[in-house]
Amino acid sequence: MTVPVAFFAVFFAYPVAAIVARGLKADGTWHLGRIGEVLAQSDVRHVLWFTTWQAFVSTALTLIVALPGAYVFARFHFPGKQVLRAVVTVPFVLPTVVVGTAFLALVGRGGLLDELWGVRLDTTVWAILLAHVFFNYAVVVRTVGGLWAQLDPRQEEAARMLGASPLRAWRQVTLPALAPAVAAAALMVFLFTFTSFGVVQILGGPTFSTLEVEIYRQTSEIFDLSTAAVLTLIQFVAVGAILALHAWTVRRRETALRLVDASVTARRPRGAGQRALLGGVLVTVAVLLVLPLAVLVQRSLGAPGFGYYRALTSEDGGFFLVPPIEAIGNSLSYAVAATIIAVVIGSLAAVALTRRDAGRFVRGFDALLMLPLGVSAVTVGFGFLISLDEPPLDLRSSWILVPLAQALVGVPFVVRTMLPVLRAVDVRLREAASVLGASPWRVWREVDLPIVRRALLIAAGFAFAVSLGEFGATVFIARPDRPTLPVAVARLLGRPGDLNYGQAMALSTILMMVCAVALLVLERLRTDRTGEF
Repeated sequence: MTVPVAFFAVFFAYPVAAIVARGLKADGTWHLGRIGEVLAQSDVRHVLWFTTWQAFVSTALTLIVALPGAYVFARFHFPGKQVLRAVVTVPFVLPTVVVGTAFLALVGRGGLLDELWGVRLDTTVWAILLAHVFFNYAVVVRTVGGLWAQLDPRQEEAARMLGASPLRAWRQVTLPALAPAVAAAALMVFLFTFTSFGVVQILGGPTFSTLEVEIYRQTSEIFDLSTAAVLTLIQFVAVGAILALHAWTVRRRETALRLVDASVTARRPRGAGQRALLGGVLVTVAVLLVLPLAVLVQRSLGAPGFGYYRALTSEDGGFFLVPPIEAIGNSLSYAVAATIIAVVIGSLAAVALTRRDAGRFVRGFDALLMLPLGVSAVTVGFGFLISLDEPPLDLRSSWILVPLAQALVGVPFVVRTMLPVLRAVDVRLREAASVLGASPWRVWREVDLPIVRRALLIAAGFAFAVSLGEFGATVFIARPDRPTLPVAVARLLGRPGDLNYGQAMALSTILMMVCAVALLVLERLRTDRTGEF
């Protein structure tokens, strides 16, 4: 635990505490009354209301749209199911900047809807809500569908034989069993939408602002650190409550049910109703998930002869000190470094959390590992600038600053991926190896590692994908001569002109393709059972 605790203390707790202290402390005195002053401002209350309201509505819409998909993936077997599962998951691993750009190409000025019917949604809240459903569809399908596939269908069939209608059998038998998974998925969707930044930053414009966007505005545009600090504390408390509730629901899901092998519950659709349901889910996936990405690609090809892509190779002397195409290499190198850091830190934490003699402190650290997913990435990024500026940690001019910030987001994915596999390893295997004279390092190398190798590769893939798309912290600390892909896309979208817009679409398409390839590799690893214990 020493290395993970030190890592999070130095590169998470310290920067966040530093920026909060900078905003609420002056002349050695804490000005806690500033909290009440900020909350009394009408524009701040409006931001809090909109952040909460849109998160609730986004969560409800996501559940309504995605629960039929969860059922289809859990109970139906059909050609192309694995490919479709990967397609459904692509939006979740996409950077939020790409999601915002894709919907801008679909519903914004000059977008597909504007060209066909003269309809624009980029000035309405519907663009944000639809983008959130697009982004979080896979959360519900994976979380709820994963449990649904393992529920014994004979329980519902028994209720039907006793005279219950299909709706009543589902409501009284299946729904109570699914409730913990639905609650866990809803809380994760609420967390992601409550802290939404990239989507709202691009689609919300000056009209709509979440807490995360307002923290960015107060920090980088108005330079009001005290207001930003108060908003950071509010978001920190809200995220802590959401994560605590999520941990409780996950424990219920893990302990309350007796499950069966998921491979025996899926079957081909039967009857017109089931085929219609499958068709409806396929249409939803095509319209909601595939269409925005297709429009993004189409807009990137709008100039003859791949003109927008060729323009990426030229230096404009404006916002970019280097040709925008160099952002690809920067992002890949940063993501590789961040993945290595995340895998090392996350693996050590996961191993410590699986120890039977782990104390209360270690178990509490499990919950703290999730905080970087919900705490303002903008606060972390700006905290890096104002806290890591003196020896022995003067890193402001170092390239390692970006991978460190990205690794903070990757570590929770590594831990959550590896924990179930490590907990499933029979402790007697380790004990037998120790009795035969193996050192602890050799026990890990020859007993644990062969079993968790595939999970480790999957964890590394997730860490790579989320590091590649990190935007909130990177936008502060990426150097002008080494921009990442999300930062370059945001800069291009912030500049007028068709050429800048087209280059943003081209860079977003490249970023989408890299993330999609990483996801397909992950899906192949997930479904490859070779060597599984």
